Amino acid sequence: MSSVIPSEARDRVQLFQHHIRAAATNSSPLRIRGSGSKDFYGSALEGDLLDTRTHTGIVAYEPTELYVTARCGTPIAELERALDAQGQMLAFEPPRHSPDATVGGMVAAGLSGPRRVQAGAIRDYVLGVELLDGNAQVLRFGGRVIKNVAGYDVSRLLCGSLGTLGLITEVTLKVLPRPAAELSLRFELSQADALARLNRWAGQPLPISASCWHDGVLVLRLSGAAVALAAARATLGGEPVSDVEAGEFWRALRDQTHAFFGAATLWRLSLPASAPMLDLPGATLLEWHGGQRWLAGGEAANVREAAARAGGHAALYRGDAIARNAGAFAPLSEPMLALHRRVKQVFDPAGILNPGRLYAEL
Repeated sequence: MSSVIPSEARDRVQLFQHHIRAAATNSSPLRIRGSGSKDFYGSALEGDLLDTRTHTGIVAYEPTELYVTARCGTPIAELERALDAQGQMLAFEPPRHSPDATVGGMVAAGLSGPRRVQAGAIRDYVLGVELLDGNAQVLRFGGRVIKNVAGYDVSRLLCGSLGTLGLITEVTLKVLPRPAAELSLRFELSQADALARLNRWAGQPLPISASCWHDGVLVLRLSGAAVALAAARATLGGEPVSDVEAGEFWRALRDQTHAFFGAATLWRLSLPASAPMLDLPGATLLEWHGGQRWLAGGEAANVREAAARAGGHAALYRGDAIARNAGAFAPLSEPMLALHRRVKQVFDPAGILNPGRLYAEL
C-alpha cells in the first residue's frame, strides 16, 4: 500500500489543479510529464513542465478481485514488484523504457508489449481512471471491477492520448495470475515463411503468448500449464531456448533494449496479421504474429503509403526533427479530425494540455 497519507495526496492534486487553472487563465501550455521515458514518442514537447512523479503510491490492491489502483507517479517497477509478490502481473507487458517509468505515462502512451498477442492491449485492462481536465475539474470514470464499467468508456479513450485530454491522477487496472510455466522455441525462417506459419498457428488452439521475427529467426513463447506446453512443442517443433536466454530476450523486446531498437529512425506499423511482406528497404522486426511491424529507416510518404495499402497505418516511433516534420502519427481524415477536435474541446477547452503532442491541429 501507499506510504503517502490521503491528506498529502489531496494536497498534491490541489497543487496540480492550481497549475492547470493558472495555465488556462493565462492560455499558457502545460507539458504533463512523469519520468520522461517516452519523451521521444509523439510530436511537440511544448509548455511549462508539470511533473507528476510526486503523486505516488498504490492506493488499493485486491489480489482475489484481480485489480490494483495506483497514482500516476508510481513507478511501474514498484507496481510490478507488488503484483509479483502475489504471483500476478500486468498481462499486457507495458514497455518500461527506463527503471523510473510511471503508471500515468504507461496509460497515456497506451503501449503494450509482447504478450499483447495473447492477452490483449493496455486499454483492455484499464477499469477506471481519475483525471484533471483542462478546467482542473476532478473527473472519475469506470470503477474497480469490470461490472462497474458502464456508459461511455472514457477510461479506454485516455489510453494513447499522451496527456492531451487530462492529467491522469489515478488508474485502476485489471491484473492476472502469472502463467504456471513458459517455454520459448526458435526457428530459422525467412520473413515470408514466418508470416505464413504464424497465420496458420493463430488458427489453432496453441498457447502462444508472444512471437518475434528478426534477421531470419522466429522466436515463440508458450505460456500455460506444463502439459499444454509439451503438447504444443510436439506440434510446433523448433529448437528450445534456455530459460535464462529466453528471459533476457523477452525483457529486451518488451523494454526495447534489443539492439534493433537503437535505430535513429524507427517506424511502428500496425497491420492485419495476414498482410504480406512489405516492399520497403530497411531492417524489420515483427511482433504480434505480424500485427505489429517495426521498420528501421524509410521515408514518411513511402512507409505510410505501403502501410495503408496493406490495410493498416504507420507511426513514426522515433526519429529526428526532419522526419518528424511529417508528423509522428498517420494524418487523420477530415471526419476523424473533426471528432478529435470535439473531444479535445470538451476535455481541454483552452487547449493547454500537451498541445501538438498527438497532432499539430490539437
